Amino acid sequence: MACAAAGFQSIGVQQGIHVGLYLPNTPHYIISFFGVLKAGGTVVNYSPLDAESVLMHKVEDSETDIMVTLDLSGLYPQMHKMLSTTRLKKIVVGTLAEMSAQPETTCATMNKNGLLALVEWDDAHLAFARLLDNDGVFSVYPFRDPATTLAVLQYTGGTTGVPKGAMLTHGNLIAATAQFRSIGEPGVIEEGQERLLVVLPLFHIFALSVNVLFGICIGAELVLHVRFELDAVLRAIKNQQITVFAGVPSMYTAILAKPGLDAQDLTSLTFCLSGGAPISVAQAQQFEQLSGCRLLEGWGMTETAAAGCFTRASGMQKAHSCGTALPGISLRLVDDSESADPVAQGQRGELCIKGPNVMSAYWHNPQATAEAMTPDGYFRTGDIALMDEDGYISIVDRCKDMILCGGFNVYPRIIESAIFEHPSVAEVAVIGVYDAYRGESPKAFITLKKGAEPLSLGQLSAFLKSRLGKHEMVYALEIRSDLPKTLVGKLAKKVLIDEEQVKRTNADH
Repeated sequence: MACAAAGFQSIGVQQGIHVGLYLPNTPHYIISFFGVLKAGGTVVNYSPLDAESVLMHKVEDSETDIMVTLDLSGLYPQMHKMLSTTRLKKIVVGTLAEMSAQPETTCATMNKNGLLALVEWDDAHLAFARLLDNDGVFSVYPFRDPATTLAVLQYTGGTTGVPKGAMLTHGNLIAATAQFRSIGEPGVIEEGQERLLVVLPLFHIFALSVNVLFGICIGAELVLHVRFELDAVLRAIKNQQITVFAGVPSMYTAILAKPGLDAQDLTSLTFCLSGGAPISVAQAQQFEQLSGCRLLEGWGMTETAAAGCFTRASGMQKAHSCGTALPGISLRLVDDSESADPVAQGQRGELCIKGPNVMSAYWHNPQATAEAMTPDGYFRTGDIALMDEDGYISIVDRCKDMILCGGFNVYPRIIESAIFEHPSVAEVAVIGVYDAYRGESPKAFITLKKGAEPLSLGQLSAFLKSRLGKHEMVYALEIRSDLPKTLVGKLAKKVLIDEEQVKRTNADH
């Protein structure tokens, strides 16, 4: 990490300089993350799933001047475009081969399979190996106040679909790490003895907080997988005796649906977490029967550094609940009034949170920050919840127009805007529909312009490929002569949601 810090300082990283990480789950991410912070800079996380327009917005909005990526055909070309179209000034380019035990063989295999991009080396490019080629001597950044010193800009969407940068300070990350550490009581987590399987994407706040920060906090060995591949995950759990695993419900769904699962050995697991979306009681119970490990469910957000509430390893578990508030966190359910008055016990309300893990603000967006806060300083999450007499939280709805797809936040307005660009589309409404694997998937309801040719899902998907990220792609399409509307002429999505619920109920019977 010291060599990375020295390398980053040599190319200008200091307080106020923002460095983007556009990386999969490789050692480059962890080395760069801590290297940037030690150099005094701020990390901006970028998703390889983002469409080009979103990448451009984030580069400009976040004031990213330096980007770290790999020479992969799925990454480098996108960032190379940013050099000429945005404020981006320099790209640090690594390669998977340099982290391999057999670099020449790895490079040859990847090149043969068309996975490598041709890097256009010039003064705007720096090899990752050269970044680290130094004596590790750097100027220590003088932290005045971790609670106010910006560490990470973590982008999230909103009801408008415009990504906003949540300002997470060093204090926020320290607090969230300590809060997650509290879940694994002594006897459940052994310092320096755990082996943590990392399959969640590190650019996501859940993975950053639980896999990287929490993992390093407990001295765990981090076993990195570039992506979630079921067979590879099951082999790793057995052969490498994985003890800690954090995933989203779709990953546990895939594991439990594996043919011949009874023959799989999951008994090394001692600490498993699920977040990003609700998981069914039946799945949690089945997983525990197979592994002997309790599956602990929790809730958090980008704006809360992923920490919020969680079930405890040795505490009480309640069906349909994501647990109780983590230490230092205060939760409150409020009504939809401007004053955000607390609701009565047992009543639904918007979940609001206050604690040292909650972001300081939205980057360059004081209006959005003000709208997200209650008069007494609680963050309004947009989730509708119930809280029982023991403080256990159950998320029952969302007041924000958002779909949870395999743990990712997907915003219908972004998808609708992209679909509207199709010349045949007159109207469109996108909702989330039940998906046994991902939890929810986007379904588009469309009316066509008069005289337009019929539009298939395949044709629409091809049209959207360059406009949306993979996690945002439409999985179902229904063409209608008209769409339901309210009395004032707005599209009535609730009608569509109710119709889909009736279809699912009828199918179950």
